[in-house]
Amino acid sequence: MNYPNLTINTEKCIKCGMCVKDCIAHCLELNQNTNLPQFKQGKEWTCIKCQHCLAVCPTGALEIFNKNPDNSESISPINSEELLNLIKSRRSIRQYKPENLDKERLDKLKNMLKWTPTGVNNHSLHFTFVDDIEVMDNIRTMANKKAEKLLLNPIVQFFVPHFKGMGKAIQEGNDVIFRNAPHMVIVSVPKNAPCKREDPVISLSYFELLAQSMGVGTVWCGFAYYCFKLFPSLAEYIGVPDGNRVGYVMLFGKPDVKYSRTTQPDDVGMNSATIQSEREFPVLTLIKRFLTNILG
Repeated sequence: MNYPNLTINTEKCIKCGMCVKDCIAHCLELNQNTNLPQFKQGKEWTCIKCQHCLAVCPTGALEIFNKNPDNSESISPINSEELLNLIKSRRSIRQYKPENLDKERLDKLKNMLKWTPTGVNNHSLHFTFVDDIEVMDNIRTMANKKAEKLLLNPIVQFFVPHFKGMGKAIQEGNDVIFRNAPHMVIVSVPKNAPCKREDPVISLSYFELLAQSMGVGTVWCGFAYYCFKLFPSLAEYIGVPDGNRVGYVMLFGKPDVKYSRTTQPDDVGMNSATIQSEREFPVLTLIKRFLTNILG
């Protein structure tokens, strides 16, 4: 195991203790003699590498994992109204221009993914990008052939009747799975990751908002997700790491449609909890709630 190396610039450190207070793993303390931060004896191994101590230090006096605070960016305030407008105006794009995204924007989107949050700071997500439209077309052809064969199977149609229409659409040359998107990102995660269901969705949520701000269209693609789940050869073809499970798939590229205004969605269900006297609930109610939480 590689333990973190903690270095304190004694000339910069103001001994405020913020790094100790904000340590998620509670593995830091202030030295009783010098009042400088240090690892608690034998607790280095509990560090989860979140770098909160590096980020919170007001004077840039703390270095960890050989990460020099001078190489970090300062935090700039953002306009909440502009961010809210970005969220309101986000649309699922299903019309794309048949061309590759420029390298500058593609690299910026890729590089951002290292900052997406993960459970227990377990950064084990793997991102497989299809960033060339010729490669995408090849995958599209293979996947559509496999999907068409499956969806037009009489046994499958017996259990899921609406698959017949989808199978015929593919047969007629309609790309109902990949929406003619030029690019795709597939997130996969090791089976032993602590939050293997949540982390891929979180990362793609960040991806789509940054993409929206850069004029890049995205769409969450359940059809593609199930293609990679049901057809192992596709996951092998694109290079999903051995032992990883596909978390989700997002299509993206230059939009061939422009929206002029936000939508007007209906209100969502919402309530505010209040202080109530403690009371017993019927056993059946609790069992139902438990089963809904676990199996739902």
